[in-house]
Amino acid sequence: GILLPLGPEHKKDRDTMIASIGPFWDANETWLVLAVGLLLIAFPSAHSLVLKELYLPATIMLLGLILRGVSFDFRAKAKSHYRHHWHSAFKMGSLITALAQGYMLGQYVMGFEQSWQAEGFAVLSALGVTAAYSFIGGAWLILKCEGELQYRATQWTRLAGAIAAVGIALVSVVNVSISPTVYQKWLGFPQGLLLIPMPILCAGLFFVVDQYLRHAPHKEDFGCWIPFTAAITIFFICFQGLAYSFYPYVIPGTLTVWEAASATESLRFILVGALIAVPAIMGYTAFSYWVFRDKTSELKYY
Repeated sequence: GILLPLGPEHKKDRDTMIASIGPFWDANETWLVLAVGLLLIAFPSAHSLVLKELYLPATIMLLGLILRGVSFDFRAKAKSHYRHHWHSAFKMGSLITALAQGYMLGQYVMGFEQSWQAEGFAVLSALGVTAAYSFIGGAWLILKCEGELQYRATQWTRLAGAIAAVGIALVSVVNVSISPTVYQKWLGFPQGLLLIPMPILCAGLFFVVDQYLRHAPHKEDFGCWIPFTAAITIFFICFQGLAYSFYPYVIPGTLTVWEAASATESLRFILVGALIAVPAIMGYTAFSYWVFRDKTSELKYY
């Protein structure tokens, strides 16, 4: 949605971009609801503290998600001369959601500290996460689209990837700098030697994607899966790095996983639910990706 072009000359591109995410829309939205539900039941005290500290940005994020959902459905039902308004709403909702999530991540990393340095870092994190989402979105378009739209997506992905790489590097430096515990985890001996491959792999993937895009378009669409696969891997590495940095804390420096955990009975209950729901959602998502694995065709309304 952040990359959605709004000019009337890009009507075909907009429809193709919307069509590329249509089959996966509902499943992807489900993960956020599931994560909030698991946090509420498994770690109620952490859920309460997070919402207390992030009530305003969380509310803004939810408004952005609502705007995205409404505009995504209404654009298909609106008359053609009104449809561009819903395109603008979808783009705005996507931008609001990405910025809010990035801001919340920055506040979380800073331990909800109330200072201008923490606020500045949260704003920087908001821009970095927005760029990262644009990076993975552009990589998705390279995988699913062809022709002029795919070529334009390579330009978006290169720019967003460069900004995202700088953002990840800055977050990593700040994360290590503000916490002696995190510093020891990443740079202490001998664990520091064992963790070196993670940032090297991350940087290497950014470099591979940039080189691939620099020489695009490729003959017969060679390697169109490379940017998206690399982006997914980078996201996975970053999330694992954050989890390792703060473990065993659910809230950095404030609340450990053992302190935040719910009663044993509640944990057993949510475990049963998760064992049913998570495989079901993963299976549905995998099936959707398999069925709609080919290039996206032009979206048509009948």
